Formats: sequence, structure tokens, C-alpha cells
Amino acid sequence: ESQCGPRGPEVHYSQGCLFSLTVNLLDSRSVIGDLGWVAYPKNGWEEIGEVDEDYAPIHTYQVCRVMEQNQNNWLHTNWILTEGAQRVFIELKFTLRDCNSLPGGVGTCKETFNMYYYETNDRVMKESRYIKIDTIAADESFTELDLGDRVMKLNTEVRDLGPLTHKGFYLAFQDLGACIALVSVRVFYKRCPFLVKSLASQLVEVVGRCVNNSIPLYEPPRMHCSTEGEWLVPIGKCVCQSGFEEINGSCQVCKVGFYRSLLESLACSKCPPHSVARQTGATACSCEDGYHKIDSDPPNMACTRPPSAPRNAISNVNETSVFLEWSVPLDTGGRKDVRYNILCRRVLPDGRGLEECGPNVRFLPRRVGLSNTSVMVADLQSHTNYSFLLEAVNGVSELAKDHAKQYVTLNVTTNQAAPSPVSVVRKGHTGKSSIAVSWAEPDRPNGIILEYEIKYFEKEQDSSYTIIKSKETEMVVEGLKPSSAYIFQVRARTSAGYGAFSRRFEFQTSPYLTATSERAQASIVAVAITLALVLLAVVAGFLLSGRRCGYSKAKQDPEEEKMHFHNGHIKFPGVRTYIDPLTYEDPNQAVHEFAQEIDVSFISIERIIGAGEFGEVCSGPLRLPGKREIQVAIKTLKAGYTEQQRRDFLWEASIMGQFNHPNIIRLEGVVTKSKPVMIITEYMENGSLDTFLKKNDAQFTVIQLVGMLRGIASGMRYLSDMGYVHRDLAARNILVNSNLVCKVSDFGLSRVLEDDPEAAYTTRGGKIPIRWTAPEAIAYRKFTSASDVWSYGIVMWEVMSYGERPYWEMSNQDVIKAVEESYRLPGPMDCPEALYHLMMDCWQRERSNRPKFDEIVCLLDKFIRNPSSLKKLVNSSHRVSNLLVEHASIDGDCSTRSQTVGEWLDSIKMGRYTELFMEGGYSSLETVAQMTSEDLRRVGVNLAGHQKKIITSIQEMRVHMNSTSSTVKI
Repeated sequence: ESQCGPRGPEVHYSQGCLFSLTVNLLDSRSVIGDLGWVAYPKNGWEEIGEVDEDYAPIHTYQVCRVMEQNQNNWLHTNWILTEGAQRVFIELKFTLRDCNSLPGGVGTCKETFNMYYYETNDRVMKESRYIKIDTIAADESFTELDLGDRVMKLNTEVRDLGPLTHKGFYLAFQDLGACIALVSVRVFYKRCPFLVKSLASQLVEVVGRCVNNSIPLYEPPRMHCSTEGEWLVPIGKCVCQSGFEEINGSCQVCKVGFYRSLLESLACSKCPPHSVARQTGATACSCEDGYHKIDSDPPNMACTRPPSAPRNAISNVNETSVFLEWSVPLDTGGRKDVRYNILCRRVLPDGRGLEECGPNVRFLPRRVGLSNTSVMVADLQSHTNYSFLLEAVNGVSELAKDHAKQYVTLNVTTNQAAPSPVSVVRKGHTGKSSIAVSWAEPDRPNGIILEYEIKYFEKEQDSSYTIIKSKETEMVVEGLKPSSAYIFQVRARTSAGYGAFSRRFEFQTSPYLTATSERAQASIVAVAITLALVLLAVVAGFLLSGRRCGYSKAKQDPEEEKMHFHNGHIKFPGVRTYIDPLTYEDPNQAVHEFAQEIDVSFISIERIIGAGEFGEVCSGPLRLPGKREIQVAIKTLKAGYTEQQRRDFLWEASIMGQFNHPNIIRLEGVVTKSKPVMIITEYMENGSLDTFLKKNDAQFTVIQLVGMLRGIASGMRYLSDMGYVHRDLAARNILVNSNLVCKVSDFGLSRVLEDDPEAAYTTRGGKIPIRWTAPEAIAYRKFTSASDVWSYGIVMWEVMSYGERPYWEMSNQDVIKAVEESYRLPGPMDCPEALYHLMMDCWQRERSNRPKFDEIVCLLDKFIRNPSSLKKLVNSSHRVSNLLVEHASIDGDCSTRSQTVGEWLDSIKMGRYTELFMEGGYSSLETVAQMTSEDLRRVGVNLAGHQKKIITSIQEMRVHMNSTSSTVKI
């Protein structure tokens, strides 16, 4: 008998199918002569010789003593050798007569018989040890009529026996009164191929072998052989070894020019470009001469070579800094991992050769491994010749030792340069009215120091300062106030001009008190305390009055709504001013004063569009009663929040609710009376501006980009006019709708700005987005609308470069240092020159020299009306990279700008009152021109001399205004 099993590469390549083999241990029909079985008693079972239908002799044992009572007839086989089989099968063929067909008067008639077995290692037989296998019954029995017609109804029954533990066994058949003829007895076992012995009573695991150039994949192939001689549960498989492929169930060698290295791939692959397999059975292809691969390259990647030299290299020298820029090589060698290295060498005097630049020379962002095609080299010597070698390398450059390196050489000469800043200022002897200071010469004088300039002022009075000069590195400053703190800064001058001032150093004079001054001081203190108590009582009266009125719009008289307390100052009518929600005693009051409460049933959340610091950002429809359905963005506050997190979350809503401008993200309302707490804003289909620009690189016209910038500037002008400083103006915080309208968003700087730890420079008071922040805001945390203008210049650069990262891979510290040394971002590719000039104006070091947002809007409007003004592009060979350009910043109708209120107060030495004027609502010279002495007292100008000086200036202002037909422009 045979039965096909699993086939193919699972176990064995050379077999079409696997066979189940049957081995006979006993077959009574194949025995020639007597069987020699033993019957007990002797008159029970008897052997009868007959022939079958083919006249072959057969041995039949029969018994039919049904006329007698109490029959117990046994028939024992000879000893049957197991041949090591643990389980065997017994096939019986027999006939049995129906008891009903027998004549009456029988003693006992049965229609069954029993089968037993007895195991032994020898031929000794003990009846008491026989074990019953089963009672055998006939499916078909014959009658007397059948006997007459000699129609024999043959029954076949098969029983299994095991587990067997001895060398052999006996079989026994017991008759208890039946009429039965045992025609044949066959004992056999089954085995699987390649397993000769030890078949178990349960599944037997058989380990196969891989043939025909195949090897196991992960583990050797295994299958299980059942007691039926069938293969079950295939595990593991064989695959063709490297250099061979499977074709029609066998492994064939790879042809010349083809290879196979991975066991997972089935077929041989053609060698990739610039490689060859010269013999059959290749597991890899070798690279042609001049081409290489590194270990991490995949086998199917083409062989590559080093790149050619960079192209179109240019230099831009500014004093002792050089900006180098180049284009990618014409031939990258077939790789994408191209990097650039810079070799800097100084030309020695008198033609004595070259020497490598020392460690003091700085490369921004780095000297080797550059991924971008530009670098700034700083801290060179003045009036010195340098030679720069630019090299392009890739992953295989180190392997190509026989490849001649290809450089591009740039020879430059540095200019005369101002000295570097003085780094250390020390305090010497301190008197009651004098301080001795000394300092060290700058690290890089860049010439002969002609003199030093010392700037000092009383702390917190930086609007009024004194400058004195010295040719030495020390001096005594006199005429100071006793027991007062002063700020000192020093800078050096050469024939090239002044260097930058040093950082601020704070020193204090000694105390000076006489008996008279002590009494005077005590009197002053007493008066001050009395005034403070009176002021406190007045403020308390106002607060109590406000509380009696409920400080709620729902309870206030319409006229009362026009006056608010804010930080201890009264807000006057006429100018809408931003109110900091933190000034509210109860933050929930601020939220409900500036934001509409929305019932959560009017909102449906359809999908998640992002994640914020406090929870998920979703979108869905808002269905307010009586209004059309609109799509909104939904910021949610995640579960498990603290009360402080809830306040911080709603703080931004309290800010947004005060704004109403087409270029400011609109707040629809808040959900605070159910969970989750939500902030609902208008939905901006195109997401953040930086991501939108990256997805649509080079897809917009210049006028479209200018239109986006105009919208941003218009929104920022509105915020500036309200007295709100954004602090985090960047393209990532500008949202874009389906009509390309840009809107300023993200009004909370309390969160982590970016996932990148390099994104924020930590100072006292929080985190600052360094790449977008003005130098004074980084150094002194001085945030103003002017610092927002600096950030706007960076946003302009982001827009014109389609979302490129400002300052590329430079670290935050390198950005701070480079900007302090007057480095500025180069103009983006294809950027109009007029727009780049506006960027440079936004990046002026002195914040008073930067344009205001209304001037920026005016200028952008002019560009949009006159597109021809944007045709001239920034010339790549003259791209300014590290020094501000002196040019007319704002031209045309936007240039006739008068003083701001702060500038006007500074000009009359009253700058200390700028903040009080702004908080009092006097943010333009037009409103200031209407002020009276009573108005001055109301904003906090209480000194009679100061009142007189300001009123006199206001009267002059009115005369000037009346003599001009145009309004004062801010």
C-alpha cells in the first residue's frame, strides 16, 4: 500500500511524494502447509483446508458447538515477532451464522467471539496472562438458506494493539457458543519512509534533510509520522542556497551575470549597474574598476564612485568673516549621501607657503560633514590672504584611495575689521560717588587700539546714559550717586571703527549717610509709607466698588463698561487695549468675559487632526441655533488634568477672545461646563504655514507669497496696535485656510515650543525660540513689538524659502553668537531683492531702527500694486550673508513716518512715562495731542515740573499738526 504525502521543497527536493509502508507480521492466507495453531479443548476449534476462488489453498478455523451448554473454546496462534513495532493492526475475516436460523433445542447460541493477546520475550505461554483486546461481532450473518446456496457473507474487522513492549506476542480467540469460521488472520504495522523502526503510539518527529543545493531556512525541516504511517504537521523548510535559484522544484545554479545572496529571494537577480558576476553560482557581484560599495549598501544597489568637485563656488568677505557658497557637484557618484569638507589655509607672508588655519577660526555650522552648500568662516585675521579648498565626499570616498581628490579652490583676502568685544570688565576701588573699572584688550584687536569708550548708566535707567573715552584700559568714573547700582559697558576702536559693546557689568557705589541725611531719609520713608497707605485705600475702594458692581458685563451699566482696572491702572475710552487674563483674580471670569460658552451638544467631533500640549486637536461641525453650520477646530483638554493645567489651557482662549481681525485666528467659543473642556476656533483647511509650504514647494507666484506675508503683517499690526506682543511669531504658528488666507495663531508661550531640544534656549522666565527671536529679547528678555518685527523678518525668510529651517543645522549657541556678530541669513534662492532688503531692515540690531508693522503693510501693498518692483532678484554672487546693508529701509509713501509716542517722550527726556501713556490708552500722537494736565495726572505724571515740560511739548505738537494737511503716521 502507498499514500502520497507532502511534496516539494518543504522537506525534500528529490521526492515527488512520500509513501506510507505496510509490513506484515502474520498472514494466515500466505502460509503454506498447516498453521500449527493450538486449539483447546481439542474438540473445539478445528482447522479445515479449502481453496479460494482462485483455487489457492487457504486455512480456515471453525467452531459450531451450539447444541451444547457452557462452551469455552480457545484457539492460540504461534508466537508473533514484533520486529520492533510498538503498535500493530489485526485484520480478521470471518463468517458467522444467525442464531435464529438454527433449529430449536440448541443449548447456547452466541453471535460474537472474543480476541486476546499475551506479550512475552520468549515462546512460553501462560493463559492467565492473556489480555482482552475486544469482543468481535459480525456485521453480516448467514442462514441455512445461504449455506445451501453457498453464499458466504464475509466480515472484516480491524483492531489496533499497543503500545507493545516485548519482542513478540500471542493472539487467542475465545468462542463461548457461536457458529463461526475464521477465514484469515493478518497482523501488520505501518511505517513512514526513512524511518525503519521505533514508531511510537503518538506522533513521532522525523528530521528531514535538504538535498540538491538547498539549505534549511531558519531551522531544519521536520515532520511528524502518525501511527497510520502518514506525514503530518510540516515544520521548517529548505530553500536554495546562495548562488542557486528554485526552478521546477529543484535548485539551479545562477547564470553568469546573475547573483543570489538573500535566502528570502527565490530567483537570481541581474547584477546592478557597474558590477559584474563573471562565474556561475555568484552570491554577489563585484564592482567594476573605479566603483565601490560600503557594507551598509544593499546587494541590489549599484556600485558607486566619489563625487566630482563642487561647482560655482563664490565667496563674500566681510571684515574678518567669509561666507562661502557653492552648488552640488555635476556628478554625485550615484549616491545621495554627499557631504562637504572645508580646508582653510593661511597664506604666509613673502611667499613662504601655506599653513592650516588655527583652532580659533570658527566654521558655522561646521567644517566637515556639511549637508548644506554654504558655510560661514569667522574669526579670521584682518588684512590676511586665505585659501579655501572645498571637497565633496560621499560614502565610498574613503574606499577610493586610488581616486584623485577633486577640490575647488577659493582665494580670499580679509578686510580691515573692527575689534572684537571686550570680554572682561573688572571693578577696582569703590567710593561713595566713584567706581574704578579696568578691562582687558579684546581677544582680536584686528589692528591698533586707538581708544576705548565706556558707557554707564544707573540701573533701570538705560534711556539716559553717559559715554566717556580713554586711551588706557582703566579709569575712575566719578560723579555717581552713593549706594547706587550702575551698569558698565566698554568697547574698543581701531582705524576700522568701533567694535561691539561688552556685555553688561553691574557695580555699586559705597553708601554715604550723614546724620542730617539720616533724618531726611527717615522723613522721606515716613511720607512714603503714608502715601502708600492712602494709595492702597483708594485702590481698595475702586476694587470694592468694582466687586459691588459685579465686574460682569451682564450687570454693568453700558457706560461703566468703558472703564476697567488693569494692573492698578485705569483703561480709558477711545482705544481698544489688550488686557492680560492673568490680572484677573478668578481666571474663569476672564474666560467668560472674553469667550462665549458653547453647549457641547452643538459640537460634533468627526476626526483627530493633531495633538497639542494639553490634549488632542480635532475637527467637526458646529451647529449653533439660528446660524448656519460651520467647520471648526476643537482643542480638548485631556483627562486627569490639574486645576493649573485647566487655567493654562483656557488662558489662550482668554487672549484670543479679545481679538477680532481677518488675519487673526477667530475664537468661536469654549466648553467649560462639561468634560472634556474645549476651545473652539475656526477651521483652517491647509494647516500650518511651514508644512503647507514644504508640501507645495515652488508652486506659488511671488505675488501669492507676498499676499500671504501681507496678511501676516496686517494681523501683527492689529496686535501691535492693541499693545499685545506675540513672542513666538513663526511660520509654524501661522495657519492657512483654503483661500490661502494666513492667520496668526498660538497665543501662549508657556508651552514647550518644539520637540527638538535644540529649538529653545532656556533663560530665567521660560523658553525662547532662538532662531526667531531678536537679540535683545534673548539677552535681556526685552519683548516688544520691535522684537516681533525681527521674528516677522524670519517668517518672511521661511516663506520665500518654502519652509526651510532658519540657520539650517547651526546650534542655538552658534546662532546667538553669529547674530551678535552681525551675521544675517542670506537671501533665499529666487527671492526678490526688495523683499530681502525688507528682511534685513527687520533684522536691524537697534530695535528703534526696525520698521513698524503699519509701514511693512504699506510697503507690501505697494509691491502688490507694482509687481515690477519684485522682478529684480537677489544675485547669488552678491548675496549678503553677515553684515547689515546700509540702504533706505522704507521708501515711497511708507517713508514719511513720524515719531511714536515712546520716541517723542524720549526726545524730551520723559521716556520713563512711555509705559504709563500706553496703558492709559495714549498709543498715538493724535490722542496725545488732546491731553490736558488732568489727563497727565490721571496716567500717573504727578511731578509739576514734568507736567509743565510735557504740556509745553504737546502745545508745540498741536501747532505742527495744524500747519500740515496730513495726519501723523505711526
